[in-house]
Amino acid sequence: MESFSLILAIVVVTALAFDFTNGFHDTANAMATTISTGALKPKVAVAMSAVLNLVGAFLSVEVANTISKGLVDETGIRPEVIFAALVGAILWNLLTWLVGLPSSSSHALMGGLIGAAVASAGIGAVNGDVLVTKVLLPAIAAPIVAGLAALLASRMTYSLGRKADGRAAAKGYRAGQIASAGLVSLAHGTNDAQKTMGIITLALIAGGSLAPDSDPPVWVILSAGLAIALGTYLGGWRIIRTMGKGLTDLQPQQGFAAQTSAATVILASSHLGFSLSTTHSVSGAVMGAGLGRKGGVVRWSTATRMFVAWGLTLPAAALVAALAEWVCRAGDWGTALVAVFLIASSFAIWRISRREVVDHTNVVDGGPVDTEGPGQPEPAGVVTTAMAAVSPPPTGATEELAATLPAPATTPDPKAPSAATTV
Repeated sequence: MESFSLILAIVVVTALAFDFTNGFHDTANAMATTISTGALKPKVAVAMSAVLNLVGAFLSVEVANTISKGLVDETGIRPEVIFAALVGAILWNLLTWLVGLPSSSSHALMGGLIGAAVASAGIGAVNGDVLVTKVLLPAIAAPIVAGLAALLASRMTYSLGRKADGRAAAKGYRAGQIASAGLVSLAHGTNDAQKTMGIITLALIAGGSLAPDSDPPVWVILSAGLAIALGTYLGGWRIIRTMGKGLTDLQPQQGFAAQTSAATVILASSHLGFSLSTTHSVSGAVMGAGLGRKGGVVRWSTATRMFVAWGLTLPAAALVAALAEWVCRAGDWGTALVAVFLIASSFAIWRISRREVVDHTNVVDGGPVDTEGPGQPEPAGVVTTAMAAVSPPPTGATEELAATLPAPATTPDPKAPSAATTV
C-alpha cells in the first residue's frame, strides 16, 4: 500500500509538471500577437495571462470529464500507465519548445495517454468514438474555422475603419486586443488546465482514492490552475517569437481579429467538452488574420514546420509513452529509471536552450541579445554566416562597397583628344 501511495504521489507531481510545461508552452497562444504589436509589454502580458488562466480553471470541468471518463477505459488502468503517458507528453512539449514550434500540448497528452493505455491493455483500452469525435475531428476543424473567422473579421475591420483616424483606430484596436487576449487566456485556462485535472482524476480513480465517474476534487482544480498559471507567467518566449513574428506580421486590427476568433472557438469547444488544441485554434486564426490584410502574407515555410509538428505530436508522444510503460512494468526500479530519464532529459534540454537565450528583453527582436554587452547582437552562427556568404548582397551594401573601392585603371585612347587640346 505504501508503494502504491508513493507511485500515486509521483503521478500527481508529474501531472502538475506537465501542466507547468503546458503553461509556458502555450503562453504564445494568448499573448504572442499582443506582444508583437506592442499592445502590452511582455512581462505585463504574461502576468495578465497567468491570472486569467487560473480563473479559467474554475469555470468548467467538461474537458476534464472527457479525459477522465471518456477517452480510455478506466478499468485496468494503473497509475504507472498514467505516469508513462505524462512522460511522453512532457518530453514532446520540451522538445518543441526548444525549437520554438507551437505544437499542441493537448495532443501530446492525448497521444501519451493513448500510447501508454494501448501498451498496457491493448487497442481495446481506447474508446475510438471519443477519440474521433472529441479529439481528431476538432483538431482538423479548429484551425480551419478559426482561420476563416479571423480572415473575414480582419477584412471587415479594415473595411469599416477605412475612414477612421489612423492613430485613434490603432489605439482602439490595441485596447480591443488586450481584452481579446484576456479572453483567450481565460479560454486557455478553461480548456487546457482541465486536461491535467482529468489526468489527476483518472489517476486517483485508478488508485482507488476516488469512486469511478467522479468529478475533479477542488484541490485538483486549484493545483492544476496554479501550475498552469506559474508556467504561463514564466513565458514561453521562444514560441511567442515564432507566433508573433515568425508566422506573419500583424497589425493591431489583425491581432484583435485573430484573438477574438480563436477565443470564440476555444470557449465554444470547452462548453461542448471537446479536448481542443488551443495552439491549433490560435495558429489558424493568426494565419487567417495575416491573409486578411491587403498585402499581408503568411510565411509558409514556418507554417509547414508547424503542420509537420502537429502531425507528429500524437504518434511521437504515444511512442515515448509506450516505451516508458514497458520499462515501468519491471516494477519500482523500472518506474524509478523512467523518472530519472525524464529528469535528466529535461535538464539536458534546458541546458541546450541556454546557448541562445530568448526572454522578455529580446522576444520582439530578430535575434538574441549578447549578455556580454547590453543591447549588442549576438554573433551570427555558422549556418547564418555560410548563408550570407553565398547570398547576393543587398543593393545598398553593393553601392557602399563600390564607393570605397578605387576606380580601375584604364588605358588612354590614343585617338581621344588630350586635355591640352580641348577648348
